[in-house]
Amino acid sequence: MVGHTKDNPGYIAAREIVLTLRTAGHQAWFAGGCVRDLLLGLEPQDFDVATSATPDVVLKLFPAKKTLAVGAHFGVVLICDEDGAKTEVATFRHDGTYSDGRRPDAVRFSTDPREDVLRRDFTINGMLLDPIILEETGDAASATLDYVGGREDLAAQILRAIGGPALRFAEDKLRMLRAVRFAARLDLEIEPRTMQAIRNAAAQIDQVSSERIRDELTRMLTEGHARRAFELLDETGLLQQVLPEAVRLHGVAQPPQFHPEGDVWVHTMLLLEKLPPDASPTLAWGALLHDIGKPATYRAPDPNDPNDRIRFNGHVEVGVRMAEEILGRLRFSNEDIAQIVALIKNHMRFGDILHMRQATLKRFLRLPRFDEHLALHRLDCTSAHGDLRLYDFAKQQYEAAPVEAISPKLLLTGRELIAAGYKPGPRFKAMLEAAEDAQLEGLISTPEEALTIVRQRFGRPSQGLPK
Repeated sequence: MVGHTKDNPGYIAAREIVLTLRTAGHQAWFAGGCVRDLLLGLEPQDFDVATSATPDVVLKLFPAKKTLAVGAHFGVVLICDEDGAKTEVATFRHDGTYSDGRRPDAVRFSTDPREDVLRRDFTINGMLLDPIILEETGDAASATLDYVGGREDLAAQILRAIGGPALRFAEDKLRMLRAVRFAARLDLEIEPRTMQAIRNAAAQIDQVSSERIRDELTRMLTEGHARRAFELLDETGLLQQVLPEAVRLHGVAQPPQFHPEGDVWVHTMLLLEKLPPDASPTLAWGALLHDIGKPATYRAPDPNDPNDRIRFNGHVEVGVRMAEEILGRLRFSNEDIAQIVALIKNHMRFGDILHMRQATLKRFLRLPRFDEHLALHRLDCTSAHGDLRLYDFAKQQYEAAPVEAISPKLLLTGRELIAAGYKPGPRFKAMLEAAEDAQLEGLISTPEEALTIVRQRFGRPSQGLPK
């Protein structure tokens, strides 16, 4: 057994399901990714079961549990355990044609596990495992039923499509992105025929929904092997289809005094390489897109000015607009778009942090999820010049500043301005910001002093507002 697998709630629930199905006279095995992970010595994140029992039989066998026919047409029943474990139980099947490049038009249930395995995607995901033998022997290999050479491919670190790779990708276009993700995460080489099939079909990835593409890309960015994943996306031609803006980072030179590592693509790949496996999706996408505006704003140095250098004037503003378009195209939530765009919009502000007024610094430090801004800046620096002085200063200021210091209760609000005789209007925002600036700078500490600041800068209500 691997690690603490026997104590894993998912394992316990799936094992019980296998025993119940077998007691009722049906075949039942662990299937898919959990088998692969057990063979690799990894702790599976979830456990799936494949069985000869049809969905209606599965539903009847577990009356005491919450069961959901999430894909009964395709033979899939979800069984939920009391402790929250969820197990997908799928009936052995043979798939018909895939006219939409996503799901089979029809399926035929089977009692033959080999027939079921042959319709799956990759050999490493096409093995079955007997949990009882696994417990008896402690050896995942001896407990495995392998019709497709998955064990050999795992040992050789090869990702290979089951059967004809062109057919596998024609059935479900998303499998091309999954091939890249598995190869990156598990450090596998994509077998040549499988690689060529991906390249041949890459343009057809547009048949996959934006949401499914987004989710696969996010998994690639957050599983700890983001650089390899995006280099493979580039090699297969998939990146040009799903994120052409990133391909344009290639060959865009940068000033060597700030970026000795190389062009914008190399710099971005170094950031992705440093992303930890537990990186939040918003930080990961911020790292990927932080310099996305550079190709469009590249300006070569003036050959007649020996002191001039490469510049990217306005690349942040252009990058923000491009990121909004990309993230909208991929159907990100408004909340995620706001955070990713904020990371891009503010990533250059660290350069001014030593010279910021207290009010400006405090507003900067109270940006939502400022820890992600810090993390992105650190990734940016360590993937370029390596100078972390600004990062260290920002981190010290952020950790030392109490919440009430950077987000104090306001001394002045619109209600007080109205009570003082000012009429609501577009200048209210500037008036309130002036009062808050003085408060954050430590120049005032009472509502009366805040009103005095407003009167000094904007005049008294009876005088009207300056034009």
